[in-house]
Amino acid sequence: METIAQASSDLRSAVATLQSILPGAVHEQVDLSALSRWRVGGVADCIVAPRTVDEVRKLMTFVNEAGLPYVVIGSSSNLMFADEGLRVLGIHFGAAFASMRIDGDSVWSQAGVWVPEFARQVARAGLTGAEHVCGIPGTLGGLIYMNGGSQRKGIGDNIVEVTTMTPEGELRYYDQSSCTFAYRASRFQGTHEIILEARFQFDHSGESEAIRRSMLTILRQRRQKFPRKLPNCGSVFVSNPAMYDEYGPPGAVIEKCGLKGMKHGGAQISPLHANFIVNNGKATASDLLYLINKVRDTVKQHTGYDMPAEVRYLTPEGELTPAHLKAEQMFQQAAFGH
Repeated sequence: METIAQASSDLRSAVATLQSILPGAVHEQVDLSALSRWRVGGVADCIVAPRTVDEVRKLMTFVNEAGLPYVVIGSSSNLMFADEGLRVLGIHFGAAFASMRIDGDSVWSQAGVWVPEFARQVARAGLTGAEHVCGIPGTLGGLIYMNGGSQRKGIGDNIVEVTTMTPEGELRYYDQSSCTFAYRASRFQGTHEIILEARFQFDHSGESEAIRRSMLTILRQRRQKFPRKLPNCGSVFVSNPAMYDEYGPPGAVIEKCGLKGMKHGGAQISPLHANFIVNNGKATASDLLYLINKVRDTVKQHTGYDMPAEVRYLTPEGELTPAHLKAEQMFQQAAFGH
């Protein structure tokens, strides 16, 4: 608790300087549930939304010199905020950091671009290869971080170069091979660098109308399969290839285990697709973690396979951890009366 209290105190002391560095971009006492795709989370002491690379550099130079802890936040489509909120600085990349341009088959985009809009712009240019991300609610930085996609594809396949900034304010450039993309994974998950922008290459088919129809088909399929009206973070669990071959995808396995539709507090395993957990109106992060833990325990008992969560849990201290590890910790502590 002393660590959290100290972090909060340090941040309050730094707010005036932050406001002078990034006037108009500093927001105090931010309701994280308003940012959350799940609509859960407490109050953040301070969120900063930089608008240019130069502002990011100034910000990082200051937080590094001040020793100020921080965490980077995008659209939160793969993020669960703690009920206790956030005591360290949140750096938010969204609409204020969302420039994009297309030149032939080359696409450049900043990290705050909304992924469905990115896919639409690529399609309008007659480029194919981004269709699979058209229904993914998130920002491009998060998509690259997770090597996100659908239809078992990842955005990393089309990456030419990713530009990041280190905590010290230094720009770094990574070609595709240096990003070490794997299924829902990248090198950026193991660093504290901030993804700023990226260059992509797509195939130029010139058939923008055919690409548009393909995207509409994908969106229609997603509407039929996935919950859209209730807050959720998308797929909760990562598909295990060995389990997939033996038992099927996570949603099917969870359903076979009899958990589809299960409720706890304001959270529910979606009756439409069991790899989604929805907020029925008053869910807390603790409700979501309970269901994540229940699903993993039950699937393990029925199949012998561990099913890791794709979603990350953000602690009040700004630490990111796979949500299933937080769920395990929470229920182990409860079992021992801590």
